[in-house]
Amino acid sequence: MIRVLIAEDHAMVRAGLTELLGNRDDIEVVGEASDGAEAIERALDVGPDVVLMDLSMPDVDGIEATRRIKAELPGTHVVVLTSFSDRERILDALDAGAVGYRLKDLEPEELHRGILAAARGESPLAPKAAHAVLSARAEARPATVELTDREREVLDLVAEGLPNKLIARRLEISEKTVKAHLTRVFQTIGVTDRTQAALWAKRNLNSN
Repeated sequence: MIRVLIAEDHAMVRAGLTELLGNRDDIEVVGEASDGAEAIERALDVGPDVVLMDLSMPDVDGIEATRRIKAELPGTHVVVLTSFSDRERILDALDAGAVGYRLKDLEPEELHRGILAAARGESPLAPKAAHAVLSARAEARPATVELTDREREVLDLVAEGLPNKLIARRLEISEKTVKAHLTRVFQTIGVTDRTQAALWAKRNLNSN
């Protein structure tokens, strides 16, 4: 069961999301928040697996709330759910630690799949968000990709096709730790899923 916290300042939208996700057999809504400050407080209180985070909220916005939640709860995955699709907002949210960025016009099934993906340590990105990430990476053109030895080990096993459970067993670490490593790996190399990560590893891992 994936434990989800919903942070959304519009009561009707929040209620709709709670009802939608509450009807899923694999998701439990463990809390709601109407602003960023409350999202931080509720996250620290209930320790959700995934936070659905609106960006435009009073007092503390979604980007700052994401940053603070990730600082305190690195194993919690934040998925931004917003109406904003401008590149600056997307990159700021991902830099703050969000693993996903989805727009509010998505279909219910897409939202469900995105939450499941985030809980697995993957990065559910809207096409505009993916484009913003890839273009930013292209512009930056880093000479080398900075991965730790452990991150390289995890990525190498992803390239071999191993699921998180087997990676955890092979490296003698927890599955939760594997997910945390993959979240950072995806952001560092500029990919959004395991398939892209595996392709990147096969092309680059042995040469870096």
